[in-house]
Amino acid sequence: MNSEIGKVAIIGGTGPQGKGLALRLAMAGVSVVLGSRDANKAQTVAEALVVQLAEMASTSKKPLADISGLSMEEATQAADDLVILSVPFSGHDTTLAMLKPLLEGKLLVDIVVPLAPGNPKAVDMPAAGSVTEHAQNLLGESIPVVGALHNVSAITLNDLVRPINCDILVCGNNLAAKKRVMALIEVMGTKAYNAGLADSARCIEAMTPILIRLNISKEVPFSHAGIRICPPEH
Repeated sequence: MNSEIGKVAIIGGTGPQGKGLALRLAMAGVSVVLGSRDANKAQTVAEALVVQLAEMASTSKKPLADISGLSMEEATQAADDLVILSVPFSGHDTTLAMLKPLLEGKLLVDIVVPLAPGNPKAVDMPAAGSVTEHAQNLLGESIPVVGALHNVSAITLNDLVRPINCDILVCGNNLAAKKRVMALIEVMGTKAYNAGLADSARCIEAMTPILIRLNISKEVPFSHAGIRICPPEH
């Protein structure tokens, strides 16, 4: 297992995005614990993901995936220092209020996008400017918040026969925390870029509904596209 990363908690890990991240991280040897309001559901989903990866790895002789499921609180406590928040925006603040005492000494990776209710082709940003900034305000400066993984689709994450097809923009006010998260992302086989302070999330989070609009457009000959940073060819 990847001892440098340690055990990672994914809060809201039974949803499509959370499951995809758990699979990708487990494939890279990272120990994952799914956190859900229903601990039994989290464990059931975790067991199904382990079976899925075991079937894929039966011919490759890779070690079995280490994925478990607990309540949100227990999963947060079980994480070494990295806690990923992957819940609908409607449940974002309630979840953070519940977990805040347990996040001291850890860092939060907030991947939530504030899609407008009933309209995934638009965002409804909180007053702070972005969900990343809002989460930092809620938790206080002693708990670093890093915004990341906003622009990669759940379907892409769960399509394990293909590599992640996009780069990941990472932002936050704590440089060491950002570098920790960038290392986590890169073990999944894709590139992460430091996109600046937390206020950069205003642009990054707002890209998601644009991608959704393109990906569902009948005029565009693809779906589940992401963002790629393209260096010059010369």
